[in-house]
Amino acid sequence: MKPLVRPPRLTPGARVAVVAPSGPVPEERLQAGLDILRGWDLDPVVAPHALGRHGTLAYLSGTDEQRAADLQNAWCDPSVSAVLCARGGYGAQRMVDLLDWDAMRAAGPKVFAGFSDITVLHQAFATRLGLVTLYGPAAAGVDFLKQARAQEQLRATLFDPESVRTLTALPPGRPALVPGRARGVTLGGCLSLLASDLGTPHAPAGARGGLLLMEDVGESAYRLDRCLTQLLRSGWLDGVAGILLGSWAACGPYEELRAVFADRLGGLGVPVVEEFGFGHGDGALTVPFGVTAELDAGARTLTLDEPALS
Repeated sequence: MKPLVRPPRLTPGARVAVVAPSGPVPEERLQAGLDILRGWDLDPVVAPHALGRHGTLAYLSGTDEQRAADLQNAWCDPSVSAVLCARGGYGAQRMVDLLDWDAMRAAGPKVFAGFSDITVLHQAFATRLGLVTLYGPAAAGVDFLKQARAQEQLRATLFDPESVRTLTALPPGRPALVPGRARGVTLGGCLSLLASDLGTPHAPAGARGGLLLMEDVGESAYRLDRCLTQLLRSGWLDGVAGILLGSWAACGPYEELRAVFADRLGGLGVPVVEEFGFGHGDGALTVPFGVTAELDAGARTLTLDEPALS
C-alpha cells in the first residue's frame, strides 16, 4: 500500500456539506450537529435529501439515486471544502456504484468524513480517488452530539491536524493482544462492511503493507468470527503489517470477543492492539485512512508520519 493524497485542512468560514448516503436522519439531531459546526465558524449546508425517507424502505434516507446525487453534487460543488456524513446505518453499498468517479476526481481533493456504513465509501474514495479520508464521528451522530472528546478530536483534525499527529488510546486499556511495533498505511473501518465489500469494484485488493483498523456494533462473537474468517480465507489479510481494534458496542461480553480476536488474529504474527477508542464507542477518535503511520501496540499509540490534512 502507498500513502494517498491529503486534502487541504479547513479554515474558518469554510463551507461544508452534510449528506446522508445511508440511513435516515432525525431532524433534531441534524440541527444539533449543524449548531456545533457553526460554533466552529464553519458554514454548513444540508444536502436536499439529507432528511429524506425512501418510499418503501424505511431504513434508507431517500432513494439510491437521490443519495448518490446528493453526495456527488456536494463533492463537485467548488464552494464546498468538506463533505461530512450525517450518520451511517445502511445503504452506502446500494448507491456507491451510481457515483460518477471521473467527475468527482475532476473536482479535486477535499475532506470526506464519516464512519460505520460509510466504510464502503472510504474504500471507494481510496481506490477511485486516491484520497485520504477521515474515519470519525458523524455530524448528526449521538456520540458526536454528546461527547466533547469526539467533537474536539474531529475539530482538531479538521483545523489543526499537526496537533493530533499521535493518537493515543484513552483511557489506558489492557495489554496488547500481540505486542510490537509496525509501520504501514492506515485503512479499514467497520468489520462487517469490510467483509461484505470483498470482491466489489471499489474494495482494495487487500491489506498487505497496511495498518488495519477494525470495529463494529451489534454483532455477536460468532458473527465477528465469521467476518474475520472471511477476510482470512479470501487472503485479504495476507501481509497486513499491524491491526488496531476499536470499539465493539453491543457485541456481547468482551472476554468472548477477545477470545475470537486471539484465535483469528493472534496467529498472523503482527502487532494487535485492543480498545483503541475509534468507532461506535463513547468519545470516538477521528482516524485518517490512507496515511503512513507507526503503531506501538505496547504504548497504545498510532503516530502519523504527516498530519492527516495538508
